[in-house]
Amino acid sequence: MFVRSGEDGERSVKVGPDAVNATELATVLGDSSGAVVATVEHLMSTLSALGVDNVICEIDGPEVPIMDGSAGAFVEAIDQVGLRTLTKARRYIKVLKPIKVMMGRGWGELRPRDGGFRVETEIDFDNPLIGRQSFAGDVGPAMFRRDLARARTFGFLSDVTRLWSAGYALGASLDNTLVVGDDRVLNQDGLRYADEFVRHKALDAIGDLAMAGAPLIGLYRSYCGGHRLNHMVLRALLADASAWCWTDKPVEHAAAPRRAYAGRGAELAMPAFRADHS
Repeated sequence: MFVRSGEDGERSVKVGPDAVNATELATVLGDSSGAVVATVEHLMSTLSALGVDNVICEIDGPEVPIMDGSAGAFVEAIDQVGLRTLTKARRYIKVLKPIKVMMGRGWGELRPRDGGFRVETEIDFDNPLIGRQSFAGDVGPAMFRRDLARARTFGFLSDVTRLWSAGYALGASLDNTLVVGDDRVLNQDGLRYADEFVRHKALDAIGDLAMAGAPLIGLYRSYCGGHRLNHMVLRALLADASAWCWTDKPVEHAAAPRRAYAGRGAELAMPAFRADHS
């Protein structure tokens, strides 16, 4: 749950697929009262991958801080305060049959799988600096810290003027976005992973699917996906009562709590990451 504080007092926005009211460039939550919380996907991805599912996130503005464009600061903040294991058993949403959604040349699907949640993501851009990249991994705390948390959101220099004129990406800069030019990445520190672009797409997918409101047991595959497609696949799954069921069968991950709570002391601090060109 997000709690928006400010001049109008506190208003709560509960995480769930029905709360998603925009998916253009980022995932935005809102309710009938007009309370809005934007760019929730990086925080939600962190909470989901680290096994944290009992959270009240207090925020005094309309958008979750972008930090450096990755989930690294959220991982660091949670690690600073630690997690508490609760006695109540965690409930999971188990995928029972394949659900696939097509959108343009892209597609996304959820498929049954035993043993936790897995993402398999592929992208294909005309820009030769990105090209075709793929990433696959079983989602859990160790994998997320190692493979995804540092992957930054990215954009193309050629799109900047158009986005700004439309009111999007107004806060984007080299400090929080991996900027792709015609022939080079403009960020001085370069790439943190050789395939950082697709890793960030996988990070986003985990966060978008966390809007289910409970951890998923299944496989998510996508090709040329994004926030809107991820959300459409989740909505399609939950709309088909024969495609999923509740279960409390525990899913084990290394260092993952059965049910976890992050204390109120978790506050954001910018991480000091080095570039990783491996």
